Amino acid sequence: MEETGPAGFGQFMGALGDGIVWILQNLAMAFYNLGYAVTHSADWLGWTGGMETLEQKQSMMRLVYYGASVEFFFVAFVFFLVIFAVGVWKNAFLWGVVRVLEGFANTVGRFAAWAGLLMVLQQVVIVFLQRIFTRPDIVFGFGIPLQFDISWYAEELKLYNAMVVALCLTYTFVQGGHVRVDLVYAAVSHSTKRVIDMFGSLFFMLPMAVLIWMFTWTFMWRSMIVPPVNATDQLDRLVLKARALRWNVETIGFSPNGFNGYFLFKILMLIMIGMIFVHAWSFFYRSYLEWIEGPESDGKYLDKDVIEQGEEPYDHAEF
Repeated sequence: MEETGPAGFGQFMGALGDGIVWILQNLAMAFYNLGYAVTHSADWLGWTGGMETLEQKQSMMRLVYYGASVEFFFVAFVFFLVIFAVGVWKNAFLWGVVRVLEGFANTVGRFAAWAGLLMVLQQVVIVFLQRIFTRPDIVFGFGIPLQFDISWYAEELKLYNAMVVALCLTYTFVQGGHVRVDLVYAAVSHSTKRVIDMFGSLFFMLPMAVLIWMFTWTFMWRSMIVPPVNATDQLDRLVLKARALRWNVETIGFSPNGFNGYFLFKILMLIMIGMIFVHAWSFFYRSYLEWIEGPESDGKYLDKDVIEQGEEPYDHAEF
């Protein structure tokens, strides 16, 4: 035991040192990788002109690989660090970044929230056509009509619900409507709250978003192309698979005439995780700025919805 203790500690310190070196190397390489991706865009965007040639197919496989790669993560992380470094020097710049990111979340969320109304109206139409007019389908358009079975529209309601959840998530966070499990947060000072928020964004929001993105990215492409790709596939293996690459968009519904666009749910998942990742930046930046500027900056530039008189929720309704 006396001999293995120091050896084990030495191995731990060696592994820790290797990890730090690996992080620093990837941070330094991020600038080169970004420059190479910009100057050689055809290597990963060539497929946009079609997938007739092997080079075009290989470009798509490079996109599939790099979209959830270590290289892409460190490029995004360097952006986060550079923006923060500039913001430390000039707070007005960082406030501008916060306003843009929060404005983006608010704009997307406020627009997507209308999907809830559309979902209700479509359900009413479905009930009327089924129960009163006994119609088996719904037809829209002039000339060449758009015709689907009523069961297609009934299953499509799930897409509206998914839009509200996925696209309004960061909007809800900006508005302070998320659920917070409060153990000590309410009782501590303003500065301590901001430190907790910065810690949470760095060690909970960002890692969670990165892990889910890595698997959701591959999960989405598995419903778009064949041969299937895996999260563990290396670049050389994906390039070899490019020889058999072709589009195979998943259009299988739960019923014969049901909704056949379930690949859209996977795209929404990816958009949701991307917005969470970017908003974690905004939350960290705002927490830092409110920490250094003091309690008077609490909620500064925060664009929250205003509830008019008479629109308050009935939190204490009695029945």
